[in-house]
Amino acid sequence: MPKQVDYESRRRRIAEAVCLLVDEHGPEGVSMRDVAARAQVSLGAVQRCFRSKGEMLLFAVDHVGDRITERVRTRLAASPAQSAATALDHAANEIALLREEHRAEARIWIAFVAQAAVSEPLAGPLRTSYKALHDLLVRLIAEATESGSAGEGVTPPNPQHEACTLLALADGLTTHVLIGHLTAEEAEEVLRAHLADLWERLGT
Repeated sequence: MPKQVDYESRRRRIAEAVCLLVDEHGPEGVSMRDVAARAQVSLGAVQRCFRSKGEMLLFAVDHVGDRITERVRTRLAASPAQSAATALDHAANEIALLREEHRAEARIWIAFVAQAAVSEPLAGPLRTSYKALHDLLVRLIAEATESGSAGEGVTPPNPQHEACTLLALADGLTTHVLIGHLTAEEAEEVLRAHLADLWERLGT
């Protein structure tokens, strides 16, 4: 019988190879031939999975975005009894990619973001990933707002606005750590201070 090929598994393997090369050379420095060599598959195997370099990069962007979002959800699911405030703190730290083991992933993400500024096809999946993270933060902030006890006459924070602010802050801190403007510890302190201010306004 002919050997059955798990194309989805192969596509993920190729996406990992793309990410490694993006980390080293940026998206523009990636070729299908180099990806084949890094993934230890033939060039033909890569071409059967992806019709072009552009299609391959789009899949890799989705792959990284899905991995970050899934990691956030997995961390939240691991402690279902935690408060909304604690859950939001965990989510924000995962999104910011501040831990050393996520440094390469942060470089890859920022490289894709930079390329997407001049490539609408790449910008699309990035917007999708950001929306998924934004919606998750909105839900967590809304839950925290409902459980909070803001003073009488105090307008509670708007979850949509607060999610936009927090996502932009976490994303910006990723860049500041990568270029050495802040240490990971300093970035974590900035994030903690912002969340502490939010909890004070929520009355949690």
